[in-house]
Amino acid sequence: MSRASKLTLFGTSLFTASTIVFVHFQQKSEQQAMHQGVVRDLEQQRVKRERQLDFAMQKALEEEYKREQDVHSSLESPLRSEGSGTNRP
Repeated sequence: MSRASKLTLFGTSLFTASTIVFVHFQQKSEQQAMHQGVVRDLEQQRVKRERQLDFAMQKALEEEYKREQDVHSSLESPLRSEGSGTNRP
């Protein structure tokens, strides 16, 4: 084989090997990125479930407190006999 053909064979072999290595590492990198997406989605679902449970617990507590206490809206006027200072019959 001539020198030029040996250099061409070596160059193409090196290029092919480097391309294969690059593609291998690129695939591994993409696989890890996709896995991180799955982990992130699972974490978001866990947080969402926790928030829903917390909301349900708060709603149950609110209902319990409303049953135990007489709650008035802040828009309702207070009783006149309690805060007016006058004792009108």
